[in-house]
Amino acid sequence: MFNVNELLEMAINETDNLCESEVFLIKDLFKGYIWNRVPRRDRLRLGILFLNHIQKVNGVIKAIEKTSSKQQRYQKKIE
Repeated sequence: MFNVNELLEMAINETDNLCESEVFLIKDLFKGYIWNRVPRRDRLRLGILFLNHIQKVNGVIKAIEKTSSKQQRYQKKIE
């Protein structure tokens, strides 16, 4: 299985396939069966790493509100 750094790289690369102003969760960046195989602790760690990455890079992805289940939502900015 993948380690958290590999999952982070996969998620970052997958954001290139999003449309402008598309809203998404991190789990949307993975095929369902891959996401379901990631242990919960690694999903939480991935969420923290992804948020830190987009804040540090200040690129085309921005964090927006959280869902009712406390999942961070993101949006691809219009370039």
